[in-house]
Amino acid sequence: MPRCYDLVTFITDYGLSGGFVGALHAVVDSFSPGARRIDLDHLVPPQDVVLGAVRLRRAMRHTRPGVHVAVVDPGVGTSRRGLGLEAGGRAFIGPDNGILMPAAAAVGGIERAVSLDRPDEAGSRTFDGRDLFAPAAGRLLAGEDLLALGSPLDPGELVTLELPGPLELPDGAFELTVMQVDAFGNVQFAWEEPPLHRLGAAVAVLAAGGKEAVVPLGTTFADVAEGSPLLLEDSDGCLALSVNRGRADRLLDLSPGKKVICRPLGLQG
Repeated sequence: MPRCYDLVTFITDYGLSGGFVGALHAVVDSFSPGARRIDLDHLVPPQDVVLGAVRLRRAMRHTRPGVHVAVVDPGVGTSRRGLGLEAGGRAFIGPDNGILMPAAAAVGGIERAVSLDRPDEAGSRTFDGRDLFAPAAGRLLAGEDLLALGSPLDPGELVTLELPGPLELPDGAFELTVMQVDAFGNVQFAWEEPPLHRLGAAVAVLAAGGKEAVVPLGTTFADVAEGSPLLLEDSDGCLALSVNRGRADRLLDLSPGKKVICRPLGLQG
């Protein structure tokens, strides 16, 4: 029996101009005018599938079950499949490039999967968000069963992602990857639920080119003087480098994908 959904969410790298987001809403509305629609994020950095997957997974903490559309799709127009998944009472729609997998795992794992190979009509080769994924979401919201959208797939056949995480070095230091930099310049590292007790009271942070800063640990920005840096656990539960009323990304010239070495003071290396 088809599941009943009345909510659709969107995460994309489309940006907020060009009419792309509006097109998604318009298509979904044509199938299910009464559905609630939430734009979770349309500012994923272009083609950053890993960050799109991370943001989708994190969004599951705060959204009720519904149809979740995620489109960060460098392979649009190629032979990569479009997917429909059911997991944990939710449906996920997007490309088979791994973007849906962490979120599906976070809510309990994939129960059913289909290849979106039964589109209503031919569309553009460059805008599957509008022509493939939004119609699939709209049909689920209108009450169709997932299996009406395409051919069943074995979840074991689907593309997965390897998400970055901390690497502990032989000397007890940690190599970390910058996951994202927010609008305030806070630098989030790919380390969720960091064991702060293993970092001590202060850490030497070494970036490429020999730039280094000694940074205390804290719990909120005001734990240090204005203009001073600190490490803390951010609202996503990740280790982050921040500057109170300043930009931490400029401190060590950090941007997404760059790596740093974090060495708790007192360790030899």
